[in-house]
Amino acid sequence: MKRFLSILLTLALLTSLAAVALADDAPEPITLTVFRGDPGDQPTEDNKIYKLIEEKFGIKFNFTYLTGDLDQTLSTRLASGSYPDLFDGGNSADLIISGGALINLLDYISPEKTPRLWAHIEPQKARLIEKNAEGKDVLYIVPNYGLPDGPQIALSVGGPAFFIQKQVLAWDDYPEIKTMDQYFDLLERFLDANPTDENGTPYTGFAILCEDWRHFCLINPVQHLMGRPNDGEVYICVTDQNYEVTGNDPSVEFKTETFIDKPYAKAYYKKLNEMYNAGLIDRSTFTMSYDQYIAAISNGTVLGMFDQAWDFGTATSALTDAKMYDRTYVALGLVYDPDYVNGVEIEDHYLNGSLPNVRRGFGISTSCQCPERIVAMWEELLSDEWQLLLNWGVEGEDYYITDDGRLNMTEEQYANTQNSQWKLANKADGFFQSSPKKQGWIMNDIQVGDKVVKAGNCWEPANQDEIVFGLMNDYDKEFLAAYGYAKFADFVNAPIDLAPYGEAWQIDYTPVTTAHDNFLKVQDEQLPKLIMCSPDEFDALWDAFVAEITPYADEFAAFMQDAVLAEAHKVLDNK
Repeated sequence: MKRFLSILLTLALLTSLAAVALADDAPEPITLTVFRGDPGDQPTEDNKIYKLIEEKFGIKFNFTYLTGDLDQTLSTRLASGSYPDLFDGGNSADLIISGGALINLLDYISPEKTPRLWAHIEPQKARLIEKNAEGKDVLYIVPNYGLPDGPQIALSVGGPAFFIQKQVLAWDDYPEIKTMDQYFDLLERFLDANPTDENGTPYTGFAILCEDWRHFCLINPVQHLMGRPNDGEVYICVTDQNYEVTGNDPSVEFKTETFIDKPYAKAYYKKLNEMYNAGLIDRSTFTMSYDQYIAAISNGTVLGMFDQAWDFGTATSALTDAKMYDRTYVALGLVYDPDYVNGVEIEDHYLNGSLPNVRRGFGISTSCQCPERIVAMWEELLSDEWQLLLNWGVEGEDYYITDDGRLNMTEEQYANTQNSQWKLANKADGFFQSSPKKQGWIMNDIQVGDKVVKAGNCWEPANQDEIVFGLMNDYDKEFLAAYGYAKFADFVNAPIDLAPYGEAWQIDYTPVTTAHDNFLKVQDEQLPKLIMCSPDEFDALWDAFVAEITPYADEFAAFMQDAVLAEAHKVLDNK
């Protein structure tokens, strides 16, 4: 009770949130059904942020999180014809859009009715607003991430990379690892010298997650080894990195092809075959569930993997909670050694310009009886005061404001944010992660009671200098110092400008669903076999794989070439 009174007292100081307490004209209480296209845990009944949302908006949430296969789950829900109010399709959101499950948000969002929401999407409206079959402007999902304010912040790698435990780099006296061969050579040498951890548990040299849509861990590395950011399942040859398109014709600059069936992909899978036969890759990795994968990383015995940092964030938190800092990971921007690509020196470009997470996040379903209330709630939650609450928590309890207007946390407060159980009672992640949000820099001063949060702070605590550097554990400080780096993003090259087409994985593949599904099916079935086969069988099996996948690859590549050019034109023509 004391704790809850403390929260209300603190919030009473927030000028714009003075009406948080229930008013006489409070709206009728409702409970929204919510589906998240990712695994997750239920918040506690007394979660303080959800209580404040309920008191302000009269809205409670009934969450359902993904269990099992995403596409099958969404297909079952579509077949039922009855949908949750807030519907997050995860990485298969195109299924629920094409299946007619979501309303057009432009019927509710406009500069006049929802100025905050409109200002949020307006800079990227050429990418976000599409045409439906009737030629009408449509927007089904306001992106959950990727619409930041101010210049890009790149202190760490949140997306794709080859990851390696810090202890492996420290063991080899902090080497510069830039290429695929250097990476696997180091893993192999470390594993030879250290087959088990201090408890006698065997190390896994390199893990590959293949479950469901997360098979990108198996498929995507090739484009990055070739020096490109994440374009999903295609490699786009960009000849002009500044994207100055002569004659408004991007066709030369954006030549698009599938990469998985090309000779340069063979080099990667042949290397994995070599590592599998050397004992670095466990056979079980190809049948491992996501939960098993996270558990393996969490116990500190997986030395390396290709993944995206957000995908194993819960494991990183578990290692940090256990103070196993040397078992947490560094993101490396590996490229092919010149020997694999006709002697060409490749630059890594893993970090891309700020990218709106197109068609990712909550949509409002056609079953929802109160879309206006949801949009109105989003509109108010985009206020500076609510964003501060959703990102940082309750002032005085979860963070503090310095005399010069900077946001900061004590060591205990920061430790709480890394604790998964604490977050279930004190953060609204299940809702906030899939909702529209501010990111990047706080652009204006914010009055919080008798204090002022100055412009120049960061919306996300993980980007705030005082948090990143002031509360960094001693191991990481010494680790960075050994490399002479200021931040963990220094292990990769600086972000490049975002291409006009965005990132090609965001393109809707629905028009070539059959070809695309078969394209992925062949990869999922054949690539593990290629990795696990005897080395003397590899070349013949590779040729058979290419022959099997080529018809689907050709159809998919032709579609993607046209789609990439169309996306580029759409953005360039609206500049």
